[in-house]
Formats: sequence, C-alpha cells, structure tokens
Amino acid sequence: MGGMLDARNMLDGRGSAPDSATRRYENQYPGAACDVPSHSYQFSFNPKVDWSALYAPSWEIRDYIEESAKKYGADRFIKLQHEVKDCEWNEDEGKWHVKVQRPNGEIFEDTCNVLISARGNLNNRQWPDIEGLRSFDGEIMHSSQWNEKYDFTNKRVAVIGSGSSAIQIIPKLQKVPGTTMHCFIRSRTWISPPLGQGIQDKMGMGDKFTFTPEFVEKLKDDPEEWLKFRLMVEADSNNIHAVTLKGTPMQLGAQKAFEEGMKTRLQKKPQYFDWLKPGFSPGCRRLTPGPGFLEALSEDNVNFIRDKITRIEPKGIVTEDGKLHEIDVLVCATGFYASAAPPFRTAGVNGETLQKHWQKRATNYMSLATDQFPNHFFMLGPNGAIGEGSLTMMIETTGSYILKAIRKLQKENIKSMVIKPERVKDFTQYCDTYFNGTVFMDECQSWYRKDGQGRSGPFVTGLWPGSCIHCIEALRSPRWEDYTYSYVPEANGAAVNQMAWLGNGWGLNQLAKEPREVDLGFYLTPMFQERDLGVPVAGRPEENEQFRIRPWSY
Repeated sequence: MGGMLDARNMLDGRGSAPDSATRRYENQYPGAACDVPSHSYQFSFNPKVDWSALYAPSWEIRDYIEESAKKYGADRFIKLQHEVKDCEWNEDEGKWHVKVQRPNGEIFEDTCNVLISARGNLNNRQWPDIEGLRSFDGEIMHSSQWNEKYDFTNKRVAVIGSGSSAIQIIPKLQKVPGTTMHCFIRSRTWISPPLGQGIQDKMGMGDKFTFTPEFVEKLKDDPEEWLKFRLMVEADSNNIHAVTLKGTPMQLGAQKAFEEGMKTRLQKKPQYFDWLKPGFSPGCRRLTPGPGFLEALSEDNVNFIRDKITRIEPKGIVTEDGKLHEIDVLVCATGFYASAAPPFRTAGVNGETLQKHWQKRATNYMSLATDQFPNHFFMLGPNGAIGEGSLTMMIETTGSYILKAIRKLQKENIKSMVIKPERVKDFTQYCDTYFNGTVFMDECQSWYRKDGQGRSGPFVTGLWPGSCIHCIEALRSPRWEDYTYSYVPEANGAAVNQMAWLGNGWGLNQLAKEPREVDLGFYLTPMFQERDLGVPVAGRPEENEQFRIRPWSY
C-alpha cells in the first residue's frame, strides 16, 4: 500500500489543493511500502522508470500520485480535506445532491449528474471491538492514522493485528532502541516470499530490493529494454492465477514453498512455525510477504502473544489468562470496513440508502454499480480488487468503463441509467459459483470476505471473480442492455425520440470555422486504423498479431 492524501471529495474545480504545510496524510506508518513490484503499481500511461526499489516506500508512491495528478491537470478539480456528509438522488432532476464539509466546518451542497465513489475498498478504518479500548491512559493510534510525533524509544509497545500493515510495522518498531514489543497475534497467517521473487531471480538481485543507478540509467536510455522489463513484471504477476485455484499444481507447490520459507526464517524460534501455520491455503487471506517480519518476531525484545484479549485497562491489555500486559503505546493494525457502505448516507431511488441496500451483503454488478442507485458508479468497489495481477490496471479499466457510460449519457440525452436487479443477481450468483473453487473460500478471517457490516461473511465480496486480464476483457465492451434508462423529456411535452442524438447530419469537425485536413480524414491516421479496425494482414487478415495478443471480443 502507499501513503495517500486524505482526499474525500472530487466534486468540482472551485478552489485549489492546500499547500504541503496543511496536508494530512494517511497510511504513513513505519515500513509502509508497496508489497507488489513498483512497476506494476503505477498508471500504464505514466510509467515511472526511476523507482528506487522493487517495492517502493509509501512516500515515493505518494509523490508519484501527486506528480501524476499535476501532470495531467487532475489537481484542478480535486479538493483535499473535504468530507462528504450526505448524497441523495433526485429522480425528477436526474441529479445527485451532495453535502460536503469544508476544513473550516462549513457544509455546502453541490449537484452532479453522475456520482462516482472512488473511496477505495480500504478507507473507513476499523478499530478493534474490545471492552475498555478508550480507557487506555497511554498513546493509542490506528495504523492508517499514525502519530509521527510520538517517540517510541524505550517504550513498551503493543501491536494488535497480523495483516499486511502489522507485518510491515513490527520489524520497524522492533529495531527502535529500548523498545519491548507485545505482538497480539491470534489469527494464523502465511508469510509469503516477496511477490516479485520471480523478477528478483531473473535479474540476479538475490535478496536485495533496491535498483542500482546503472540499471535505472539503462532503462532510461533504452526504450526497448524499458518495455521489455515492464512486460516481464506484468507477465510475472499475470502468470500465477492458478495459485488461487484449489488443487492446481501451482497452488499445491506454493503452499510447500511457503512452509519451507517460513521454517527457514524462523530457525531462531522454530516453535513459531506451528503457532503461525494456518489450516487454510495460501491466498485465502491477502498474501503478505513481510520482509523481516518473521525475523523480528523471533528477536528477544518481542513477545508473541496468542491469548485472546478480554479487555483493555488504563495501564494495558488483559488477556484470557488474567495477565495484565502493561504498555505505553497501543498500535491497532486492525484494518478497515471493506465492501461495506460508506460512512455517510447515500440515498438512491425512493430514498433507499446504500447502508440498507448492503446491510447483509454488498451486492453489485461487475464491481462498479448496484441496482436502485442511478448514475452511481464505484471504483475499487465490492468485488473490485484482485488476488494477483495489477491493481492499477483494474482501476484504469473500471475508469474507462465509467467514461463510456458518461459519454453514452451525454450523447443520447439520457437522464439516468441504472443497472437491472436481475443482472446484479446474476453477477452475484456467478461470483459465488466461481469462488467455490478457489482458496478464498477456505476457513480464514479475511477482508476479502466481509458482510455489509464489515464482519466476516460466508461469501467473497472483496475480489473480482477471475484474473486481472479476465477483468480487463470483461469490462472492455459494456453490455448496455443490462441497464434501464430514462430520457430527458422534451420541453414541449412531446414523446422522446431516442434517435434524436443523430443531430443535424453533420460531423462536428465539418462545422469548424477552418477544419484541418486531419480533422476531415482522421480515419486514415495510424492511431485510428490500429485502435478501431486493426491493419489487416495481407492474404490472412484473421492472423493479425494484434488479434492474437488481444482477441476480438466485441
């Protein structure tokens, strides 16, 4: 994961982003870094050649995102430190009314034809449900809301959690002079090799993660070598989908490799392997490589505590055996409310709220829409993440789909479009059938499987039902017939002509005051030949390499 700006609102272009002195960041905990190769955790259209490491630190990811926003002008429309308080659909207007709180506490209302929830799946932090949590007298912080001013030197530190954040935090805090760590870990978990291990092996990097200046310069100077490297990174992650499917040779082989790797790293305290080894397959919970985690857990200043926490008192944590673990600071690496409604009210048709709609389960269509909520789309919504492959390509693909929907609304004078309940039901059934054959349905506690209240559930709501490439293809050509439409009424009350979008018979470029030749013959240019048609191969056009790489699907 990466350090991210606390950006809750992207409604309009009024105002500008605050300067760095007033910014608040989330996910700045020590050790926060990408746990997939950096070159796959970037926009495909804005590749960064000079990542400092195979797994970039959060601050470098944050800088990259900020630079991308400025490079493409997105920062013109972004308001930071604004909190959405309420969203309500007005059927007569065909618009959403959105209430937003400014940094000074003032609440204003904005309207929009299309409402896009780009909050992400891991945004609304989840505190542990433990009696007496707020009675603790010492410092308490959530991993996503880190107190950078706190000095951990010579402190007794408790960490609750064993997910990806805890696994990155513990090795860093263990090395702070004078710390005594109390790690409360009840959930068993697999600690995987680095997720880019194949790349490290091919490049002869050994156990090193940083790139040499010479290697970076080589990629900068040789575009072909740069593309070759990027293709290797993507192929490495897209070639392991079988590891998520129960009983495949790759899945069984991965489990054996994980066991051997964990035993090797736990040689100092081998009993920890039996404490940590789960009864479920690798991948049921999010794979966590955690360089240095097992080694840190084995150090003498770290206590691995498996007993259940019964309550928290002013001086520390009381476990099931009655023991009080006195601490100075409590770190809750306990994740987020995933695949749940947002913390603010979102009301669709007839006042139906998303909170009620998703009370039992975040049902959806292709991860990006749900019934009863017209002109409302999600990015990284329920069933919108991936177990392997490029998450940023999932985001880009979803964004492209939503843009096509917006263009359809604009072009055809559509007031609203809403997904049919039958298609939501069909997609839900498809998801359940698909996931039954995967490791994600093993018995484990995972944010991949959450009900509408953020609790563990019996179904997978966090992941796309397939591979990353499968998602890219599935969203490539929208099935517009899966939606119900209402049209902007005619001013004179006449019946709506749904073919009125044909206009006056002219192409827009033809009406320009001084049209350029390229405007009037654009279809001859290579960019449109390749994108729209593909250049035929002489004699056997069906053997075009373009179609072999990406088969025609619409």
